Amino acid sequence: MPCGKHQLELDIPIEYTWNFVSDMNNWAPLVPGYVKHEIISCNQSTWEFKGEVGKIKKSVCLQIDITEWKKPSTVSFNLTGLNENFDGNGYFQAEKINDKLTAMTGFLNITARGFTGPMINSVLRTIVPKTTRELTAAVATKMGEVETVMH
Repeated sequence: MPCGKHQLELDIPIEYTWNFVSDMNNWAPLVPGYVKHEIISCNQSTWEFKGEVGKIKKSVCLQIDITEWKKPSTVSFNLTGLNENFDGNGYFQAEKINDKLTAMTGFLNITARGFTGPMINSVLRTIVPKTTRELTAAVATKMGEVETVMH
């Protein structure tokens, strides 16, 4: 299963981390290749982004189902391909280091299914860890910007 995990230490209190990741509108646009997203309900959204699998450029549509909102530390989700045979899961997890520092971990696991699954998964093994690092770093950067503006 292609997966990636990335952890950063943020100079932000855990409460600010939660305020940011508890709203999908804040982090959906930070996905590499983001095109658009639509909120269906408080626990479900669809995302569209452009990506490359090898030399093939694709527009990928995913359904994101939040499986857990655990204030102030965790947002977990499942993802399902709407136009491709993908599924997976992920999470953002925050851990309070002290009143001003938070460790944030991003995790993403995506598996291609079907006839071409094994070939696509071999490519995803390099793409998913990179995407996880980029998304986690983008969320951390944006949180820092928002926290600075708000306080």
